[in-house]
Amino acid sequence: MRRPWAALLMAVSFLATAEAAAADGVTLWHAYRGQEKEAIEALAADWNARHAETPLVLLAVPYEAFANKLAAAIPRGHGPDLFIAAHERVGDWAQGRLVAALSEGDFPAALRDAYFPVTLDALTYRGNLYGFPLAFKSTALFVNTALLHGASPPRTTGELLAFCRAFKASDPDKFCLAYEAGSFYHHAAWLHGFGGGVFAADGTVALDTPANAASLAFARDLTRAGYVPQEPSATLVTQLFNDGKTAFAINGPWFAGEISPTVQYGVRPLPIVSETDLAAKPFLTVEAVLLSAYSTRRETALQVAEFLAGPEGAAVRLTKGRQAVALKSAYEAAGSVDPVLLSFKSQAETAIPMPNDPLMRAVWEPAAQALRKALRGAVEPDVALSQAQIWLKVISRPAPQAANPFLYLVLCGVVVMGGGGFLLYRLSRRGVLLDLRKSAVAYAYLAPAAIGMVILVFVPFAVGTAVSLFSHRAGEFTFVGFANYWNILASADYAIDEPLSFYFTLAVTVLWTASNVFLHVAIGLALALLLRDPWMRLRGVYRVLLIVPWAVPNYITALIWKGMFHKQFGAINGLLVWLGLEPVSWFSHFWTAFAANLSTNAWLGFPFMMVVTLGALQSIPRDLEEAAEVDGAGRFQRFFTITLPLLKPALLPAVILGSVWTFNMFNIIYLVSGGEPDGATEILITEAYRWAFTRQEQYGYAAAYATLIFLVLLVYSWGTRKLVREA
Repeated sequence: MRRPWAALLMAVSFLATAEAAAADGVTLWHAYRGQEKEAIEALAADWNARHAETPLVLLAVPYEAFANKLAAAIPRGHGPDLFIAAHERVGDWAQGRLVAALSEGDFPAALRDAYFPVTLDALTYRGNLYGFPLAFKSTALFVNTALLHGASPPRTTGELLAFCRAFKASDPDKFCLAYEAGSFYHHAAWLHGFGGGVFAADGTVALDTPANAASLAFARDLTRAGYVPQEPSATLVTQLFNDGKTAFAINGPWFAGEISPTVQYGVRPLPIVSETDLAAKPFLTVEAVLLSAYSTRRETALQVAEFLAGPEGAAVRLTKGRQAVALKSAYEAAGSVDPVLLSFKSQAETAIPMPNDPLMRAVWEPAAQALRKALRGAVEPDVALSQAQIWLKVISRPAPQAANPFLYLVLCGVVVMGGGGFLLYRLSRRGVLLDLRKSAVAYAYLAPAAIGMVILVFVPFAVGTAVSLFSHRAGEFTFVGFANYWNILASADYAIDEPLSFYFTLAVTVLWTASNVFLHVAIGLALALLLRDPWMRLRGVYRVLLIVPWAVPNYITALIWKGMFHKQFGAINGLLVWLGLEPVSWFSHFWTAFAANLSTNAWLGFPFMMVVTLGALQSIPRDLEEAAEVDGAGRFQRFFTITLPLLKPALLPAVILGSVWTFNMFNIIYLVSGGEPDGATEILITEAYRWAFTRQEQYGYAAAYATLIFLVLLVYSWGTRKLVREA
């Protein structure tokens, strides 16, 4: 609970910020942290010292919520005048009319010549320039110089493979190269190096090309040969590099802050692909200051943007913020420049700007799945890419046709009036209305809680249900009626037995819920019976220890278990190898991935059932069991005829509650298996999330999913009422 003075201080700070922003100043949102944040704050202080009449007010917004807050605030006049963001969302924001295009007068040609051309290309969408480029980021080759023993870093993939063969032969426990091989972002360098890409010349997505397949085969061969670790994560890459267990790492400039001070390293551009004689070209991300289309201080905001991106701003960001800035002259004016930044400047010369087309947001999921399937050897690269192309067409399908809302409004009115009338009739039959008049004072005390329930539960539910009748594309909502429900329930775009199908996901969700609840009850009940026996010593200590899995936040537990299931470095496979068994690629097959999720959630859920059962066992007289034992009843007879029936009134509500919790257990699925393989282990709630946030923000479709989840749980709750009454 916050202290009153802390809350007051926050309120005063917010009001002071709002007052400063209202005084003809310019507001700027950013998501910087660390040195970058210090640099932008220093620039803001410099601006304010010179322009007290038009202050620059900064607001740091968490990166994860940045885009959503912009989309919610700007159209309603609550957003910033300027904001700093990566360029890949420019297409979305331009179509949604959130960001203003810059004219020749806003950004003249003479000024554009001062920036690296690739940074301006990244900010151009359909012939219009959006934003002043600040800095750029890409991946490059980090080299542990101590492990090269005086040799030069590889210039080609042929030299890289030759070095890896010798390096692996000298020490089989080490890896030649470490990078997030299953990340399509990190794989993009090989994709372009083999002559492939995401978009064809006509602007359509073309994943299933021979060049793209060749890049997947190259990445697969690196893993098979043991040159790259299996299932590498960002944390694993950092650990291997710091421990001296890999000679090279592919990563971005942020990686420099994670490297141990004891490691001697350098940064080089990625090698040339020997098969094509093309440079490995990573994706380039350009950070820019963009102008809100709703800004009421356009001229001043443009002056601020030019100041931040210009010579003074670039110098501070280069030296203090350690950014690879987009202004050419900044590197000459700064004199001594960090060699790491200079290396990324060299890498930018061959990097390819990440496409800012809105369709790119739909590419990441199918492309990453194809990459991971190829790395696992589940299918050949060309087959994986063909499947990804089909998947992409499904999730990027056109929006449903617009519908006439009149009939739906009439239907809604009839339902509301009919439902309201029926409710009043039932209340009057039960005398609730008369009781309400008699006990008006008592109900007045309950009114705040009721109002809070309406605002926090019923209103969001009503809004979500209403959204399910719309289709969201490019920031616009179009009324489509029940089209989203029809597409979901009819499996109009995919077969029923495919992971994208509602029925397939529902079946997985039911299996997931039933399996978990069974394990929770079985393990919890067994432990409770064991801890009740008087011969058990230190029962209090065991009870506390067994509650710990329930007390630890589930996302922390999920990440721990995710690491335990790692194929190459996980504790579970380590145990299997110790026992003489083969290690398991847990997330390569449905049942093993499902078992990983199930094990994690079973560990989290049994303490709740154990606590409930322990409490209920205290109310069962031991005399009943002793009398049954005297009559000759065995342990199992006593359990099934006396203990279990008396536990039923306490266990049934706990089982129902646990079922609802497990049915919507988002964190475990999202963090452990991530839906692997190929989305087969997704449950309804995670599938709804992906439709909303990873598949072109199809909010209406996701809202329809959420409404159907509610209806399924409503039917389940209605079906369990009779069981609870009979218990």
